[in-house]
Amino acid sequence: MSEPTDRRYGPATLPGERGPLSAAVVEALRRPPHDLPADLGVDLDPVDPITDEDLQLTLFLCYELHYRGWLGVHESWEWQPTLLALRARCERVFEAALRRLVGAPSVPAAGVAAGLAELIAADDGPSLAATLQRRAGLAQFREFVVHRSVYHLREADPHSWALPRLGGPAKAALVEIQTDEYGNGRLDRMHAELFRRTLDRLGLDTGYGAHVDVAPAVTLATNNLMSLFGLHRRLRGALLGHLAAFEMTSSLPNRRYGNGLRRLGFDEVATRFYDEHVEADAVHEQIAAHDMCGGLVRVEPALAPDVLFGAAAGLAVDRLFAAHLLDSWAAGRSSLRTPAPPALPPTVSLVVAASAAVSPSQAVTA
Repeated sequence: MSEPTDRRYGPATLPGERGPLSAAVVEALRRPPHDLPADLGVDLDPVDPITDEDLQLTLFLCYELHYRGWLGVHESWEWQPTLLALRARCERVFEAALRRLVGAPSVPAAGVAAGLAELIAADDGPSLAATLQRRAGLAQFREFVVHRSVYHLREADPHSWALPRLGGPAKAALVEIQTDEYGNGRLDRMHAELFRRTLDRLGLDTGYGAHVDVAPAVTLATNNLMSLFGLHRRLRGALLGHLAAFEMTSSLPNRRYGNGLRRLGFDEVATRFYDEHVEADAVHEQIAAHDMCGGLVRVEPALAPDVLFGAAAGLAVDRLFAAHLLDSWAAGRSSLRTPAPPALPPTVSLVVAASAAVSPSQAVTA
């Protein structure tokens, strides 16, 4: 693969290995496509697959081949049969762990939208958003943004894999949501671009995948979860359930994130990403629950349990993610594998583009 002309958009540099399995995959990807040994001599039964660094990085390495690839890695690796077989073995371990974590959510008589609301009402995870709004220092907020950059710089892409697998009302609803996520076709309004400006304002690298190496397993798991659901047609219900839970729990936390940045003295360029989601996701919540998931289940009733499984799995892994950050900060250590680098000055091109595209907004209060 040739050197990109603009590293903001990928492909990313291969990260370093985190164990024997990811080491074998990284070493293989650096060479032309070839068959991997049937038995790599690696234990594929870790104690906790969701937080296992080696397993989660291996999955992320494989999944990224279906997004923007890796710098210097031959594109034919995407469909190399023995690598796909290895990925499938890792996926079975990961999916089994997710199902053990959340069990089998039951569908209430009132329907799948009511089931989603019940799952969210019962979610008792730690309030990372409240901490970032009221108490977190700049170093902690920068860490949070580094974690989230793994997803937000490709925001909406995993869920878009559902589009060719749907028809009817669910597809129409998903298109409506995704159109907003992609800025209605305007680069300056794409959510990934808005987040890039937040990274820039915080003095962080804005390159696609720039922070994968420092993101711990639980952060990769929040992303691998979406890729697992998105790349398997059989899990399309889980993918829509995940998106619905994401949209239904987004508005208030994003309000808090924006207010946290304002408390730390940042301007509307830095907060625009979060402020945009306060309004957009309040609308998306109803579309996702009733039109998208409800529409899917009206056409394919058997997928109702999958919808709730996807939502429950997303909420559960996000709880683990939030607990990791808060526990790390309470212990006085970084939540990243290595601390975030010192802040860089904002990039002039990004600041100028943002200033041209963003009109001053009123501060949002909690």
